Amino acid sequence: MTDITIRPARSEHLAALRAIELAAFETLRQAGAVSGAPVANSLDALHQLCREGVLLVAFAPGDIPVGFAGAEIRENWLHIAEADVHPDWQRQGVGRRLMHALLAEGKARGLNGASLTTDRNAPFNAPFYTSLGFAIVEGNAISPRLKALLAAETLAGLDPKRRVAMQLCY
Repeated sequence: MTDITIRPARSEHLAALRAIELAAFETLRQAGAVSGAPVANSLDALHQLCREGVLLVAFAPGDIPVGFAGAEIRENWLHIAEADVHPDWQRQGVGRRLMHALLAEGKARGLNGASLTTDRNAPFNAPFYTSLGFAIVEGNAISPRLKALLAAETLAGLDPKRRVAMQLCY
């Protein structure tokens, strides 16, 4: 793999991160995980992750952003809010490196673990997170925090039958 470096995001990177997220939307569309017009986090949401959470960027040589992963800290958990790799850089280990760095940051902060919600059916989502140590949580095992996030996703138009909560304890 090309030499990739991972560093915290700065304000000047945020527009490039939105462009990566929009490009990665097409990969999700091809897998049937999303439909409609491409959407991405707002610049304000990315700024908030920089200030209040963790936002890491993968850079290719020449300081070119090729992927990012961001998380919020809620109730002593690192909640993965977004992780995207530009399609030209997918399947090269960039996402795995970003996730390892993000999880290490949560562990270094003394958090309980990490959580996320994702598409249940996309062939590269839940299996990828399982390979990192995440497990699906269902039924009574879903915390009120994760239930609220899943409910908000439903209100935003995501199909609840396709959504799944996952977590990893440190």
